[in-house]
Amino acid sequence: MGTMENLRDGDRRLARRSIAWGPPWVRRVAPAVGEAAEHTKLWWAAAGVMAAAGGWRGRRAAAAGVTSMAVAQVLSNAFAKKLYRRRRPPPEWVPAEELQDRPDSSSFPSGHTAAAFAFAGGVAPVWPAAGAACGVSALMVAAERVHSGAHYPLDVAAGGAIGLAAAALVRAAPRLLWRRVL
Repeated sequence: MGTMENLRDGDRRLARRSIAWGPPWVRRVAPAVGEAAEHTKLWWAAAGVMAAAGGWRGRRAAAAGVTSMAVAQVLSNAFAKKLYRRRRPPPEWVPAEELQDRPDSSSFPSGHTAAAFAFAGGVAPVWPAAGAACGVSALMVAAERVHSGAHYPLDVAAGGAIGLAAAALVRAAPRLLWRRVL
């Protein structure tokens, strides 16, 4: 077996175990995490709270998070999903109650994870404590995407990488533009 086949096989095995794993409380909490992440509601709410309660630093952190999230959404959903079509984990692996909410777009990469990591990555340099809280939430979203059967682990890893790259790009953009002007 070649390296790519081994990677794909390991990804499928890990997905199947992750979908099947979990004590009852995980099955109760995971849908709430998934619902909060749907349409980036969690990140817009966090940005609103930071902007309203965090003063100048909160507004700056919220703007950095939202901008990073927007860039990540474009990169993951408008570009990466179009470049590489991947089927979602097989329906027989997924509990029936999870199947009704599964998207039918490409599984690769996870747009939810990209948005989550981008938001946290955008917030963290500006307001580290808020960024850490958002980072924990981003990890929960990533885990939920695999556990619910919406994605394979490599889809989530790629989404996280895209999100962090988007945050780094947003953070570097002013310096890059300033150099270009001079």
